Amino acid sequence: MSAREFNFDGLVGPSHNYAGLSFGNVASFSNVKSASNPKLAALQGLAKMRALAQRGFGQALLPPQDRPNFRLLRSVGFTGTDAEVLSRAAKEAPVLLACAYSASPMWTANAATVSPSADTADGRTHFTPANLNNKLHRAHEHTQSARALRAIFKDEKHFAVHDALPGTPAFGDEGAANHTRLCSTHGDSAVELFVYGRSEFDVAVPAPQKYPARQTLEASQAVARLHGLSAGRTVYIQQNPDVIDQGVFHNDVIAVGNANVLFYHEQAFADTANSLEQLRQAMDGVGAKLNAIRVDTAQVSVADAVASYLFNSQLLSKDNGKMALVIPHECQENAAVAAYLQGLVASGDAVDELIHFDLRQSMRNGGGPACLRLRVALTEAEVAAMHQGVVMTETLYHTLVAWVEKHYRDRLEPADLADPALAIEVHTALEELSRILGLPGLYDL
Repeated sequence: MSAREFNFDGLVGPSHNYAGLSFGNVASFSNVKSASNPKLAALQGLAKMRALAQRGFGQALLPPQDRPNFRLLRSVGFTGTDAEVLSRAAKEAPVLLACAYSASPMWTANAATVSPSADTADGRTHFTPANLNNKLHRAHEHTQSARALRAIFKDEKHFAVHDALPGTPAFGDEGAANHTRLCSTHGDSAVELFVYGRSEFDVAVPAPQKYPARQTLEASQAVARLHGLSAGRTVYIQQNPDVIDQGVFHNDVIAVGNANVLFYHEQAFADTANSLEQLRQAMDGVGAKLNAIRVDTAQVSVADAVASYLFNSQLLSKDNGKMALVIPHECQENAAVAAYLQGLVASGDAVDELIHFDLRQSMRNGGGPACLRLRVALTEAEVAAMHQGVVMTETLYHTLVAWVEKHYRDRLEPADLADPALAIEVHTALEELSRILGLPGLYDL
């Protein structure tokens, strides 16, 4: 069966800010409390979406979440009017206020894990919103993520949107950032690869010592069960705990896959040889041959990979049978990474093109091209069944640029989060956005 992959990029919200809430994410922590530019962040993301759509790649978006999260603030004891809640939180618990204003939903690679219909027992595309329970500022996202996914993929004949897994440490789930689908073409049955950082119940599995391992084996297994995946076509691999301690907080910071290609760093996995053998055997079962492209530490160190977000890139299949690698400008500014990429394209292997984007606002907050997108492979019937208002077109692009120019600030300081006017601005903007996208009531929680 033929299928087309759509990338659903997160539309950056009007309260984009650098709160530095994500311990283990080096870029996020490095820019804590600096001023952000929400307008530029949104325009950079929209430019990326437009450019890829113009190239013929399937491109859509997921809307930002409402901010601030007053439900979170009220649930921890802040009462009164909205203005009083903001004022009191700013004085008594500014970190909680920053959590309520978190910009992290823009990284839709963490919104959910997706299994296309070619892989599932019931022939539907399955989504499980990630509980993201390792971080307070992210642990409430799944409610709105599920709401948006159910609005866009509401036809239950074709789609199933599950609830998030239980919000306990045993089921720590970070979504598609630790999930890769490997196959011959997007419409074929695939091997679904889950990468986990630790196990809750198997004490023999080593864990990182400095930074938290956010994805558990138990969560990955639970998602596979919910989606009705075949055991023979599902592989679980442990991430190298040492690289987690070097700032590789998700697998998509150290490896990326597309079709039959796995592009990975030498230190990505705990047991590389065994991991690749498992993948090869599973892919043999679906008639696909694994093309594993390894980047050696001698070529690119883990530190350079993290700083440049080389692996937090997008691998996109092209009509000529080759692939394009979508990278941030930071890759060209790192000498080791730039030299490696030049050799990669010249090698004659799967990747024959580099596509560069300026995503500095996202990069400074700890997310590159791959963080910004959720991949969904869809058949022609499924494309027709999903909500069309989120598909990127020239008309939608220009409408959203005008909307951003109208509603977004070009500078946001940490102190601005206490300003009731910002909350009103954000809500007003998102109400208009829901009408633009044809999703009325999306923010009526």
